[in-house]
Amino acid sequence: MEIKQIFVGGWFQRTRLHLGEIYDFLRVAESPLALDKKRLESLRASLEIDTLKLQVDQLEYIMLTSGEVKVKIFEDGLIVLGTHHSHDLQADIKRLTSYYEEQLSPAIGYIFSLGAPVPKELANIKTVYPYFVTTTNASEKRVNELFDEFTQERYFTVNGESFDIYRGDKLYIINQNSVSDDEVERFVGEQIFVREFRGQLHRYLNLHRTIWERIADVVERGEMIGSDIPAFKSKVDEYAKTISFIGTRINQMDTYLLTRKNISDSDPKLVRFQEVLGYKHEALGDTLEYIKDIWTLTREYVASASQVFSDLAAKSTGNSVKNLTIVTSMGVGATLIGLFTTKTLPQFTLVGVGYFFALALLGYLVNKGLGVWSARKRYPIRVVEVAKDI
Repeated sequence: MEIKQIFVGGWFQRTRLHLGEIYDFLRVAESPLALDKKRLESLRASLEIDTLKLQVDQLEYIMLTSGEVKVKIFEDGLIVLGTHHSHDLQADIKRLTSYYEEQLSPAIGYIFSLGAPVPKELANIKTVYPYFVTTTNASEKRVNELFDEFTQERYFTVNGESFDIYRGDKLYIINQNSVSDDEVERFVGEQIFVREFRGQLHRYLNLHRTIWERIADVVERGEMIGSDIPAFKSKVDEYAKTISFIGTRINQMDTYLLTRKNISDSDPKLVRFQEVLGYKHEALGDTLEYIKDIWTLTREYVASASQVFSDLAAKSTGNSVKNLTIVTSMGVGATLIGLFTTKTLPQFTLVGVGYFFALALLGYLVNKGLGVWSARKRYPIRVVEVAKDI
């Protein structure tokens, strides 16, 4: 068996506008944004670029090389890194992943660091990049040895006339029977897009579950202590912003999927891989519509929760105002009683000053006590639940 090439990659929504900014940065370390020039130059130097080209195919893309690493960055956000096999497969993969994670990703992240931030719920997610290994004359025994080397379980095998595909979780082995290197590279790019597209949808589904359960856990208590209301109301508002941001990204995904499907259907390099690609784009489209519906439910649920906790916050604030009114009324009442029970205008005396401070202290203590009572008071949480007995 001969191991030929290794690929890794990822996908994040971009456009031709972003590709132009990336190209200017890679070419001359420039950005149209107010970014630090020295930082741009340092990041560009860290990429150790040997060659750089802007290419036009079905989609425009940038191709750069750095030592043994070849990188393609497409206008729709797909990034594919490849290298020829040396003598150590683990080292080959390490070289690719290190270049992406330690050099390329920080550079691209910096030039797009301005604008709408990525929510921490997504920024904290670490993507697992699938490793694609292309081979020729691979035997079942040697394939199994490779999976054992990476401690990977082999999920399934696709045997075709032109190729064989052995798939695990992180490892894909593509044995080239008669397909060319260009055809395999094109197929790998499409597989990365499909996998990353599906992965994003799965992350959005999990985020929906997380936000829903965090709110439901509080709502199902049936009541909340007054002092906890402002903090949770603020958290629900954060969820609402996250929902809005991600909802916009979800609505953009149709365009990328349609473009990739049209290119895949008409690309001669993918003709022999159609038995594998099949209806993957249609299936992704169905999954996307499902996520859109789920996201609508999530948005409505968060909006409903926000209204509930806004009402609770208003009620809690109203109690604080009432407390202040009581204390103020006590002070005014005491003053009026003093005026109504004397025949002369009040004069400053030590007794009067002491009385004033005693009254102020009493007012403070009463206000403090009422404030503690209000903070510890439990407010009922009333929401309209989904009927479960139908």
